[in-house]
Amino acid sequence: MAGQRKSERSTRRKLCSPGRPPVWQRESLCRFWQGIAAGLSNEEAGIEAGVSAPVGSRWFRSSGGMPPTHLAPSASRPQGRSLSFSEREDIALECARKTGVRAIARKLGRSPSTISREIRRNSATRNGDFNYRAIIAQWHADRAAQRPKVSKLAQNSALRDYVHDRLAGLIATPDGVALNGPVVMWKKRRAVHRQNRRWSLAWSPEQIAQRLKMDFPENQNMRISHEAIYQALYIQGRGALKRELSACLRSGRALRLPRERARKRGRSFVEDALMISDRPAEVADRAVPGHWEGDLILGLGSSAIGTLVERTTRFTMLLHLPRMEGHGKTRVIRNGPALAGHGAQAVRNAIAGTIMELPASLRRSLTWDQGVEMAQHAQLQIDTGLDIYFCDPQSPWQRGSNENTNGLLRQYFPKGTDLSQHDNDALNAVAHALNTRPRKTLGWKTPAEALDQLLKQHIIEGVAMTG
Repeated sequence: MAGQRKSERSTRRKLCSPGRPPVWQRESLCRFWQGIAAGLSNEEAGIEAGVSAPVGSRWFRSSGGMPPTHLAPSASRPQGRSLSFSEREDIALECARKTGVRAIARKLGRSPSTISREIRRNSATRNGDFNYRAIIAQWHADRAAQRPKVSKLAQNSALRDYVHDRLAGLIATPDGVALNGPVVMWKKRRAVHRQNRRWSLAWSPEQIAQRLKMDFPENQNMRISHEAIYQALYIQGRGALKRELSACLRSGRALRLPRERARKRGRSFVEDALMISDRPAEVADRAVPGHWEGDLILGLGSSAIGTLVERTTRFTMLLHLPRMEGHGKTRVIRNGPALAGHGAQAVRNAIAGTIMELPASLRRSLTWDQGVEMAQHAQLQIDTGLDIYFCDPQSPWQRGSNENTNGLLRQYFPKGTDLSQHDNDALNAVAHALNTRPRKTLGWKTPAEALDQLLKQHIIEGVAMTG
């Protein structure tokens, strides 16, 4: 008998209530994440949920911008056998009126066994009777629904090291010499502007998840979804990965936020040139290699870096555009060349010097945006033999491969920084890092692997034709 009382006291000690069950907060959180999914800001979603704007922002930051699985918009509505808090309130009112179980079930459109099981499981029984209260019942239901589970990254050290190394790996030259990049301070939250990206290889979580299948085809333990990696980075308490590794992500965000879209508006400066509508069909379908897309990424102080992307393999080459002597001083010669380093002459020389290193089979055409840097496109065509085409005004999506690559490069060259501080070796190292990252559009091959395969195929076909 004494042992039984001791066991009962131990059970009550384990199941003791932590105070008033925070059911009101759960309902408010559900409405809050529904507002976020509808496109509202943190403050607007908080007000919509019935709390203050600062509370809404605090909820968003504390969860890393990701709703908990049991509070996600898809899980916040009653589905199947799950009872909502409002339904539990109706059950409590009918129980107080001594209404029968079947009558309650008919009113709520539920099975009588569901109502009977709900009252039996989630009622308060301290006074020896079933005393059903909606708040207590909701607390019991939430406690029973908890599924504590150790994350896969926390329990698999080999998998965790693989993910960590590809998120935080250092940039190195093709010879393996590591380069020191800018020091990025961890701010613990996203400021008004995106924080600087960490100088790293920084494969995306999706690249890591898909590459695992190729690197470990027989080991099923080395599998993880990209969403699980994001959760390990953003959600506090998940462990395994340090949250400051989010600075290695392409966006550099410390919180998951909706992707912002900005339309780049450039100046039109092309006369008597071939437009993109004049390109042959082989360029559009990416069937033949050697067709390139190019653009400039701009930085602080009128600094710039040129980018060239091959459409078939997504192989990237970067153009070093250093400032010319006399930049920042009073000009002696009026109407002379642009001293910022990305004028028409500098860009023409950089493109010609870089692309002429490739075999003739990989020098077919170049598609560029309309800008003053391509004012000497006619001479460039003579120097390189490239057919040069220009996009329509304010239509950057017509150079989709290049625009996407420029977004990847912003991970290494953030907006608002001086790009002239990076020398040619640093640009080659970044291009090497980008060309050795697996790409989804290439079947998770790297651009370097895809280009090497095309070159070998071209050599074999050339030998066959000669024979």
